[in-house]
Amino acid sequence: MENFKYKPEALDKYMNEIGSRAAAESGIPSDRYHFGKLVLQSLKDDPDFVCQIDGGTGESETNASVLRRSIRCTTSFKKLGLKIGDVITVMGSNNIDQPILLYAALFEGIIMSAIDRTLGVNELTHLFITNKPKLIFCHGDKVQEVKKAVELARCDAKIISYDRNPDAITFSDMMEKYGEDIDAQAYRAANFDSEETTALIVATSGSTGLPKSAILTHKNVTASTTFFGCFGTKFPRPTKSGIVLSPIQWLSAIVHYIQGPIFQYTIIQSSKELTTDHIFELFNKYKPTFALSSPPMLISLLQESQTKECDFSALEFVMVGGSAVPNHLLPMLHERAPNARLGIGYGSSEYGGITLYPFDLPFGSCGKAASHMEYKLMSVETGEEVKEPFKTGELWAKAPGGFKGYYNRPEDTAEALTEDGWLKSGDLLYRDENWNFFFVERIKLLLKYRNHQVSPVELEAVIHKLPGVLNVAVSGVPDPDCGELPIAFVVPKPGSGLTEKDVEDIVKENLTDSKFLRGGVVFMDALPLLPTSKLDRKKLRQLAAELTKKK
Repeated sequence: MENFKYKPEALDKYMNEIGSRAAAESGIPSDRYHFGKLVLQSLKDDPDFVCQIDGGTGESETNASVLRRSIRCTTSFKKLGLKIGDVITVMGSNNIDQPILLYAALFEGIIMSAIDRTLGVNELTHLFITNKPKLIFCHGDKVQEVKKAVELARCDAKIISYDRNPDAITFSDMMEKYGEDIDAQAYRAANFDSEETTALIVATSGSTGLPKSAILTHKNVTASTTFFGCFGTKFPRPTKSGIVLSPIQWLSAIVHYIQGPIFQYTIIQSSKELTTDHIFELFNKYKPTFALSSPPMLISLLQESQTKECDFSALEFVMVGGSAVPNHLLPMLHERAPNARLGIGYGSSEYGGITLYPFDLPFGSCGKAASHMEYKLMSVETGEEVKEPFKTGELWAKAPGGFKGYYNRPEDTAEALTEDGWLKSGDLLYRDENWNFFFVERIKLLLKYRNHQVSPVELEAVIHKLPGVLNVAVSGVPDPDCGELPIAFVVPKPGSGLTEKDVEDIVKENLTDSKFLRGGVVFMDALPLLPTSKLDRKKLRQLAAELTKKK
């Protein structure tokens, strides 16, 4: 199998070089994985480089400024009593202060937990009980809810607001009151075991149940999260700039804050709401060269760009992932961004990033086996390893440094992780003879019609063949006799004249009786999305259940 694994030689060589520099300077071998020291070193390498831009305000900041503020932030943390292993929670818009918190935490072995800024009191209470933060950073309009959740969680946390609020100290006031300037050349990051010390606890992407957070150590981040840079052929600066298209709680946003200083590309973000019109403004003004996007967001952007100006021409690399990618999507994108290298990014927070190499794939593949990972497919029915190509099984994998579990959630960790360290993906895949993997379905999303398992992704792929379909998602209508009846939620292209019968007929023409749309067809203006811009399948199931009650 090793002969079939993809090895990103330029990326590996670069990460080995900067890791060796960090270890040589400190004399501590494990510092090659101390991500705080790698960021510190990288920010020093080119002080005048523009590290980040807030497209909502027009502010920009150089590496020298980011480094100075990050070091000042570490002194604030220390005076507020934080130590290695303590947690800070960040729940704000993508503003230029949030990366400062991340880098300061990485320098000092403090854990950053980024969470959804829209969560309500009950969800916040659950997270604060689990994550036990010492500092919570939010916007002024959330201070009262956060304060209530802190009280309910009996959590000893100080609330800090990015903007003015009478009930919380501001971030700038924190830096002024508690921080002090230390010469960047004299500052030394904290020493700790980078293979065991947690760097991040990252929200998982599931849309059901209470939220939980995956533990990523400094080694996980150094060896796995930076694999997003596998598109590069020369380092540093494999690309000029990366645009942040998701909120900070998702790895697809954090990866830019992690990779920007290390690879020396400019981070383009915005503290304003990421409406389609504002995203177009960012593309037209800043010409980003690297983007990560979910399929629903990309479909929406491409559709609206037919009538509104949006310049995608500067894009050099685009990874699409987070949910199944319709076969027509990448060709659509290629028409608008003909110079971009396009890839399907398959991965998860638990693995620390993308799990498979996303470029130069056979049609329909979600990735090729990569040299930094171990893989196997396991039969759901028998529990035995599937060793033959083209046979479906659940993907199990091991990332460098292993998976340390869900933060303060031992039961969830035990369910996902085997005793010998294999992390269960929860996804059904198969591979070809060259170890190219193909996504089949999320196990938990399979519909059960009588004695049959029905794949929503399979149905969606068929329905997407209709020229009048812009987007589609399939869910199940609860039925007391049959279990679940497949239902299609369809977003038609404007003026297409698409009918319910068109959708039902293409399914009947291509699939077996058990997969027919007995739950019906519902036309929508847009599919419901999570804050990460992934499809909100929980909301779709709720809509399907409501339709059942009305019948």
